[in-house]
Amino acid sequence: MAWNSFATPAIGKAVRWASRALHHGGSALPGRVIETIDPRFLARTLGTLPLGVVLVSGTNGKTTTTRMVASMLADLGLKVFTNPTGSNFTRGVASALLEQVSMTGRLDADIAVLELDEAYAVHFVRQVKPRYALLLNVMRDQLDRFGEIDNTARLLGHVAEATTGTVVLNREDPRIAGLAALTPQHTQVRYFGLSDDLKRFFPSDDDMATTVSVESEESGNDGTGAASLPAENPGDGRDPNAIELPADVTLTAVGDHKATFRIDGGDHATDVRLEGVYNLYNAAAALAVVRAVVADAPHDAARDAAATTGGETAVRGQSTSNGKKASDGFRARLERFAQSDTDALVRAASRVTPAFGRGEVIDVLGSPTELLLVKNPMGFRLSLASFPPDDADTMIVINDEYADGRDMSWLWDVDFTSLRAGGVAMVSGVRAWDMALRLNYDQVPVDKTDTDIESALNLFVHTNQGRRKHIYCTYTAMLTVRAALARIADVADAGVGK
Repeated sequence: MAWNSFATPAIGKAVRWASRALHHGGSALPGRVIETIDPRFLARTLGTLPLGVVLVSGTNGKTTTTRMVASMLADLGLKVFTNPTGSNFTRGVASALLEQVSMTGRLDADIAVLELDEAYAVHFVRQVKPRYALLLNVMRDQLDRFGEIDNTARLLGHVAEATTGTVVLNREDPRIAGLAALTPQHTQVRYFGLSDDLKRFFPSDDDMATTVSVESEESGNDGTGAASLPAENPGDGRDPNAIELPADVTLTAVGDHKATFRIDGGDHATDVRLEGVYNLYNAAAALAVVRAVVADAPHDAARDAAATTGGETAVRGQSTSNGKKASDGFRARLERFAQSDTDALVRAASRVTPAFGRGEVIDVLGSPTELLLVKNPMGFRLSLASFPPDDADTMIVINDEYADGRDMSWLWDVDFTSLRAGGVAMVSGVRAWDMALRLNYDQVPVDKTDTDIESALNLFVHTNQGRRKHIYCTYTAMLTVRAALARIADVADAGVGK
């Protein structure tokens, strides 16, 4: 075994411990160190996984969808490694690996489900060829980094080209659907999609002139609690003469914590624990990629059986009795997983909880407080549509650090008029005054503006205790808000420091 198989985990774990002990808290620092001293760490470690890597990327929904896929696969019996913090650069993945590998560099998992930033996904696939890729959408986001969305689609095209097993694409996003042409000859392509009457809920980036409006009803015509649709369809910018691609999973109805999915010609209605109508479409995406993994399971089981001879096994590079036990355990898990039917998959989707900061609800001094990540026009607009401000106090926290994107001009593409009636109680963050100015143009009253996030948050949560609160924040602002809340409330540790 190579010397760095032992040295790298030890060094990485030491850096991680020191970082936390010194309260630097960054989830990516150990990975940054390891990328420098051992560039092959990612490829070497992930290359031992018998079911390979699922890579999830796209502009909106990466973290929640990654959580869905990982949770569903684990619920169905597999051992899953994932990067749960939303640190989606390659160094973030390396840091997450360092927390899970043994001191000998062994990762005890069957499959990895990894969220990758659109640009860093290109770096990742140069090191590790994913077996599965789930590509969600392209929207205007961090224009200072990505440029216009055709460039973002080009970046994701590299992922499609590198995927060895199955690529799952968003049928309703023409730039994503078009990536099918880039997949290798033997790579399968699957799609997830929407029924025609839901397409106006999820406009593409080309439909930015359309105002998103979602009104919830207690129950819909089909008994699913489907949300009512706007009276007029302003058009979705799609070619009416285009031949519709077949979707492996189609979202056909949405409601208050309810969804219906069409799979293999049948409709499957379920309750969900996720927040926000947009996450119901992410659930369709997650179901599609999990179905692809299930479809491959019988072949994987046969391959594992063929690799085992005379009571010994080559799985994960081992030929000892411990290796045989590992293979026996993997085979048993895989056989159970291969028997998963559609009902089991839908039940698994119904049990997924929100990712941290993505509709996560924290009890703060008796107030249910929802943390809502916003980082581009469509994401902000869908959040505003999914979380009506009635009977809730609102805070908006905007930073412009590198992970947020330096260019905040996208705030002018968001319609904030739904906040007029109740106003915004607090605006904070590095770009607080820019945000307050933007709200003023939409005639949204702002009670207070304070660039100091901790002092602003302290005042916000201590005012109107017991009343529901919404906090919309960019990525780095969300980390600061969450860390500050952890000092006064019970906040689950997401591994990003406090």
